[in-house]
Amino acid sequence: MPVIAVVNRKGGSGKSTLATHIAVWLSRRGEKVMLGDIDRQRSTVPWMQRRAGQPVQGEPVQGWVSDPRNVLRPPPGVRHVVLDTPGGLQGFDLGRVVMYADILLLPMSDSLFDRESAAACLDELRAHPRVASGRVQVGVVGMRLEWTRYAEGQLRAWAAALAVPMVAAVRDSRAFVSAAERGLTVLDLPPEQAPSENADLGPLFEWIDGAIAAIPVPVVARPVQGRMPQGTSADRAGRAATSDDPPHKPAAALPAEEAPPDTERDGPAGAGQKAPSAAVPGAEVPISLIQLRSRPAGALSQLRRWFGRILPGAGEG
Repeated sequence: MPVIAVVNRKGGSGKSTLATHIAVWLSRRGEKVMLGDIDRQRSTVPWMQRRAGQPVQGEPVQGWVSDPRNVLRPPPGVRHVVLDTPGGLQGFDLGRVVMYADILLLPMSDSLFDRESAAACLDELRAHPRVASGRVQVGVVGMRLEWTRYAEGQLRAWAAALAVPMVAAVRDSRAFVSAAERGLTVLDLPPEQAPSENADLGPLFEWIDGAIAAIPVPVVARPVQGRMPQGTSADRAGRAATSDDPPHKPAAALPAEEAPPDTERDGPAGAGQKAPSAAVPGAEVPISLIQLRSRPAGALSQLRRWFGRILPGAGEG
């Protein structure tokens, strides 16, 4: 499930405008989208309320309001998540967003304040392992640029100097403001009413398509089959008769409800799964051994039980 986060420390950079347009673009393609607002100003809330009364095309955009410290748990069926983040995001809160995201977009205008703020944000992002390893793709989007294209040239030169792709240049237009007043985007308007605006957004959507296609396919870890002790059959029988260790139960023989839950790459997991009610002795695995990102309590309990089966006494001490 791709997660696209719109990030910039500087307020008023166009984060909400960019996030709503990406969400609508996905919804018009038939995707089930959740627009997550983790900005304290709740900028997308009034926009969502106005949109609810509009006859728009595509799947409904589902809203979600929280803060950067909360765990993402999208509604069932959601295929894409777009996050509108607050200004001033840094440190732990920024790192937590990066842990969820597959794509990070930095909207910015061509001004000294925007460039300095974005450069500091990029430095912090690049220090994060998921960005440094290329698992999260980062792009810059020019917002509210002058129509002379001088500002676009300035911004592209700045991006090239910092080795970050500038994926689109969006000109300043009243169409964005008037559409937002009705809970719409320029994508919802008749094409003849916003041809230039739609043309500016085209390269952005093409880049996002490529970035989504480059997301690694989820790899689900499977239990490793246990090996029989080395030696003759008599030796093996003797060791089995004298060993104080509990007999090893091959992972393949585990009941279906005790198998490790299938999880999507870096996404919420365990939805709809029910943990077994029977207690398993010695199944309490230290919680630090389990990746905590977006796992409901049932999935964690189920994973502990599974570890307890293949690693007896893993949680003791």
